[in-house]
Amino acid sequence: MYKIQTLNNISVKGLRRLPRDSYEVASEIGHPDAVLVRSANMHEMDIPETVRAIGRAGAGTNNIPIESMSGRGVPVFNAPGANANAVKELVLASLFVASRNIKSALTYVDGLEGTDAEISKAVEAGKKRYAGRELPGRRLGVIGLGAIGVEVCNAALALGMEVMGYDPHMTVRRAWQLSAGVEEATSIEHLLSQVDMLTVHVPLNDATRGLLDAERIALLPHHAVVCNLARGGIVDDAAVVAALNEDKLGGYITDFPNRTTIGHERIVALPHLGASTAEAEENCAVMVADTVRDFLENGNIRHSVNFPDAKMPRVPDTFRITIANRNVPNMVGQVSTLLADAGLNIADLLNKSRGDLAYTIVDLDGAADEATLAAIAGVEGVLDVRVPGQ
Repeated sequence: MYKIQTLNNISVKGLRRLPRDSYEVASEIGHPDAVLVRSANMHEMDIPETVRAIGRAGAGTNNIPIESMSGRGVPVFNAPGANANAVKELVLASLFVASRNIKSALTYVDGLEGTDAEISKAVEAGKKRYAGRELPGRRLGVIGLGAIGVEVCNAALALGMEVMGYDPHMTVRRAWQLSAGVEEATSIEHLLSQVDMLTVHVPLNDATRGLLDAERIALLPHHAVVCNLARGGIVDDAAVVAALNEDKLGGYITDFPNRTTIGHERIVALPHLGASTAEAEENCAVMVADTVRDFLENGNIRHSVNFPDAKMPRVPDTFRITIANRNVPNMVGQVSTLLADAGLNIADLLNKSRGDLAYTIVDLDGAADEATLAAIAGVEGVLDVRVPGQ
C-alpha cells in the first residue's frame, strides 16, 4: 500500500487515478511515499525520509526545495502543458483588454450618474476617449516557446496577428507544434525592437529574474503593451511603472499584483488567474498523479524538473531496480560489477543523465537481495536505490 500525502486540495479527478486498493491518500498521513502539492510552501517543511517523489499539480515548482530533494535522489514532477490552454485564453483576453481600453472604459461607465437619458448622452460623449485598436496586423512578441508559448503563438496567428517568438532552448517537440508562420527572433533585444505587444512564458529562475528590465523596456516601440502571466519577478514592475508614467508604454497586464502595480490606470492586475480554471486543475492533477504512480510502481520518470526522462517497459519475470545518482564516470560499470558478483544477469538497462544527476533502470533475471541493494547504495555518488512496486 502506497501512502500519498496531499498538501492542498487536489482535484478528485486526479486522485481517482490512484486505485484505492493500493493507495492511501490523505492530507495527514505518516511515512508518506510521495507528496502531491499545488501552492503550499514546502521550503520550511520537514519532509519525511520516506518520501520518494513529489508531484506538483501545475507547472511552477518554486515552492518545492528541488536542490535538497535532488540530493536525496527524489524526483520532483510537474504537469507541463496541462494548464496551457487556460493560460493561453487569459493571454488572449489580456491582449483584447489592452487593445480596446476595456479597464478604463469600465471605470468610466461605473462612475456615471443621472437618468438613463443622461447616462446615454454621457456614454456617447465619452466613448471617443476609449477608442482602441484591433488585433489583426499588430505584432506580438512571445518570449518562451514551451507548451503555453506555442499555443499563444498559434492562436495569435489565427487572430490575424503577426507573431515573433524567441526561445534558445526550444525542444524539437514544441518546434513541430509551432506554426510555420511564427517569425524567429535572434535575441530578446531583436524581438523587443520589432513588436508592439509582448508576452513572456518562461520559468522564474536566476537567469530570468528581472528579464524585462528598464534597459530592455526602452527597446520596445512607443506605447507597446507588456503582458506577464508567467511568474512575478520576471518583469521589473518598478521599471514598467516608470515607463508607463513617462508615456513610453501603453499598458501592462500582470497576474502578480503588488503595491507597485495596484491602482495604476494603465495596469490590469489580476489575482493569479492564469491556470485558475476547473479544467486546468483537473488536467494538472491527472497528469501528475499518473507520473507519480508510474514512478512508484515502475520506476519510470517523466516530466521531472530535476531528473532526466527515463522510461523502460516492464518485462515479465524480471526484477527491477532503479538507481538515482550523481552524474559521475563509471557508475553503471560499478553497479554492473556488483550485480555480476551477486550472480545476477542484466536483462535490460537504461541510463540517462541530466546535468549533475543521472538515473538508471535495471531489469534483472533474478531478484536482488538486501545485501546487494545495500552494496549498490553504498557506492560513492549513489543517492537512492529502489525496487519499484515494493
